[in-house]
Amino acid sequence: MISNSWPPGLQRGAGRRAFVLQSCVSVLTVAAGPSWAQGASMQPQALASAINLTGRFRALSQRIAKAYLQIHLEVDVTEARLVLEAARKLVRTGFDELAKSQWHIDIDTQLHGVRKLFEGLEGVLVLPPTRESVAAASDQADKMLAAANATTEAFEKLARASSGAVVNTAGRQRYLSQRLAKNYLMSAAGLNAKSAREQMQADAVAFKQGMINLAAAPLTNAAIQDELLAGERQWIFFSAALDRAPDVRGMRAVATTSERLLEIMNKLTTHYEAAAKQAQS
Repeated sequence: MISNSWPPGLQRGAGRRAFVLQSCVSVLTVAAGPSWAQGASMQPQALASAINLTGRFRALSQRIAKAYLQIHLEVDVTEARLVLEAARKLVRTGFDELAKSQWHIDIDTQLHGVRKLFEGLEGVLVLPPTRESVAAASDQADKMLAAANATTEAFEKLARASSGAVVNTAGRQRYLSQRLAKNYLMSAAGLNAKSAREQMQADAVAFKQGMINLAAAPLTNAAIQDELLAGERQWIFFSAALDRAPDVRGMRAVATTSERLLEIMNKLTTHYEAAAKQAQS
């Protein structure tokens, strides 16, 4: 059971905010930051954007696998196909943005590794969604997440500022929301049910702790606090959906609330990116 209770340290806001799903592509759209050319001085502001951009691959890997699972389980298939195509497009757009700069060889090698794993995931997605193919997609998505996470952390180290860690933490909330939803659907499909549930428990704890850490971050201003409170409220809906039986209504609830939470967490990440740039200017 996923608890929706929060440890002390994160202030709750009153009332309920209505959330409207935006277009699938806009959920994770992020403006490209200044380029960091090989041999040029490393700009802290550019690194904040790079952390956000490469960190986005983590969430997209899980979102892709989630949508593919939805199609297999016949849960809101039309919407799932739109989400799937939008997420794949955002990955390609991300690589296109990163390719505009000539990166240091170490970073370039890591990015190449992420791209190869995405290509492997694309190879699975051309197959009809069966138990075997969705299991393979989930496994490949997890490998892509791990590689993207390593690359994001490499950018964070280059930033050499606590603000880079905050942007990374905010971005991590995005992939936790999507991995939770994906593993709920994996369990519903009877695929790696035990390990999926164990990962869900760990990710729920990590998500709540991440919100507490963000609330305590020096970069957190009034606008960011509003998004944090919105995320807390949406988490209540999402965690309640995760506790539902994995029938059609339960799976629809998880798919919908995970998209809404992702939208909020993406806004939060871009707010922190902007705050980090301002602090470093």
